[in-house]
Amino acid sequence: MPEFNSNGVRLHYEETGDGEPLLLLHGLGSSHFMFKEEMEHFKNGYRTVAIDCRGHGQSDRPAKFTLNDHIEDAVALLDHLGIEKAHVMGVSMGSYIAQGLALSHPDRVGKLILVVSKAHGKTSSTQEMLVRYADELEGIPEQKQMEHLYKYVFHNLPAIQKWQEEILKLEPELSVAEMAAANKAMEGFDFRAALPTVAAETLVISGSHDGLNPPVRGKELASLIPNAEFVEFEQSGHAPNVEEPEKFKETISNFLRR
Repeated sequence: MPEFNSNGVRLHYEETGDGEPLLLLHGLGSSHFMFKEEMEHFKNGYRTVAIDCRGHGQSDRPAKFTLNDHIEDAVALLDHLGIEKAHVMGVSMGSYIAQGLALSHPDRVGKLILVVSKAHGKTSSTQEMLVRYADELEGIPEQKQMEHLYKYVFHNLPAIQKWQEEILKLEPELSVAEMAAANKAMEGFDFRAALPTVAAETLVISGSHDGLNPPVRGKELASLIPNAEFVEFEQSGHAPNVEEPEKFKETISNFLRR
């Protein structure tokens, strides 16, 4: 099982393909399994690497960690693999890590792809939504609350349901305590003042029906990064890679090739 140590925490990753390095950073509560299709697609032309962030997947799950820990873990993975520079794609939480990586270690990032993202947040988008719909969620067990809110998060619900079922066959959900730690790590980040210094060519993707990080947040993010391209997926919510998979892979491929 491929793994490495970052500041005393054991982290799992998967790697496939040859070519220019492409680092994939997953969303909150997920793991490298969310990129199963992307890894299969991009291995033809790219050395594709996907990490299980600390607190997730097959990596260690410490009780406390921060967004900066995630950023330094990404750097440690590149060092472990001997990769000087990689294209970086982050989805939701992964996109915040990707922003931090591009700002703190600009020499390590080639092209930058930020999916269903935002530039700042007092809390995680998940926690924000749970508070917004607290009345509606009354009486629903904590572990089932986000599933109840999928109607506000995604557009292609059948595709999301199938995707979630496939992932759960491979990996159990985070416990309530583990999810709380993951949410806590996202509190209070704000990259807005620094984003105009991003040197990487950047693509920002949002889903029209995303209730977690709606397109207005993606547009704000793109407006702060010099010459960033913004694309809105009109038949997607918070998972355009699942809800419009072929368009997603084509859009990313075209951006990386040009």
